[in-house]
Amino acid sequence: MKDDLVPMEQAPDIPVYLFTGFMDAGKTRFIQETLEDKRFDTGERTLLIVCEEGEEEYAPDQFVGNKVMMRLADSEEGFTEALLKQWEMETGAERVLIEWNGMWMLDTLYQAMPERWIVAQEFMFAEAGSFLLYNTNMRQLVYDKLKSCELVVFNRFDPKQDILPYHKIVRGANRSCDIAYEDEKGKVRYDDIEDPLPFDKNAKCIEIADRDYAIWYRDLSEELKSYDGKTVRFKAQIAKSDELAEGTVIVGRQMMNCCAADITFAGLIAEGNPRRDLDSGDWVLLTASIKVRRHPGYNRAGPVLTVKEIAPAQPPEDEVATFY
Repeated sequence: MKDDLVPMEQAPDIPVYLFTGFMDAGKTRFIQETLEDKRFDTGERTLLIVCEEGEEEYAPDQFVGNKVMMRLADSEEGFTEALLKQWEMETGAERVLIEWNGMWMLDTLYQAMPERWIVAQEFMFAEAGSFLLYNTNMRQLVYDKLKSCELVVFNRFDPKQDILPYHKIVRGANRSCDIAYEDEKGKVRYDDIEDPLPFDKNAKCIEIADRDYAIWYRDLSEELKSYDGKTVRFKAQIAKSDELAEGTVIVGRQMMNCCAADITFAGLIAEGNPRRDLDSGDWVLLTASIKVRRHPGYNRAGPVLTVKEIAPAQPPEDEVATFY
């Protein structure tokens, strides 16, 4: 597994290798093995920041070379830019490894990182036996660690176990990261499940089922140009604004990424609305063509819908769109 961790070329910025996950998920062991690996020893002074202490402890005497300096961050409140700059000056660090506390939000780290510190690689580790329970009870913390990682490693994974529940949770937060399942003997299986879109993007009219709005909205955001000129039909709520031109409304749905605290209205500009009897909050079934162009409602190029058909509709069974 440690072969996935590749040293960066020397640069004025300080590369940060970030290891996230929950207690006893295998972070310490992975970092220990990495720092014992001669291939990772390229001579830089290395600052190892440890944000939690589990059952497994580091063995610094086994690190290759003598340029690894450890520091312990004992509280999320005390994890500040001033502290990191102090440690950088004390150690003369040229690269940084961080074992992040799974109960701390990553925004704390991003806000504290000095300007020269750049995340080079980010890995998440999870103990397979407890991951689903963590996801049920602490979804926001799980999503926080999944959303930006490059590789998720499920340790102590039973080869007979179904990987699909794990796959779905990861893909709900992150479509591009690699997923690895490592069993008790250290044998690794990489996830090769394909994730086709649940709608036909090449259809004459793309039909978006109620349950698929979040997936479609994300794909629209990430692959905007591919929707230019397409026609789409979906259920949404109307939102009116005095700042929009006559006949222009916002159509969309409340969407939840990870938890109730982050629910936002995922809306789109729709022009040519012929219905004056519809008000904000009303549900409609909308058929519209999409044109990618600049619009004052976006302050940038975005998907501008031209209404072809619009009619009142019953709300979907789940009014808040999710990925799960």
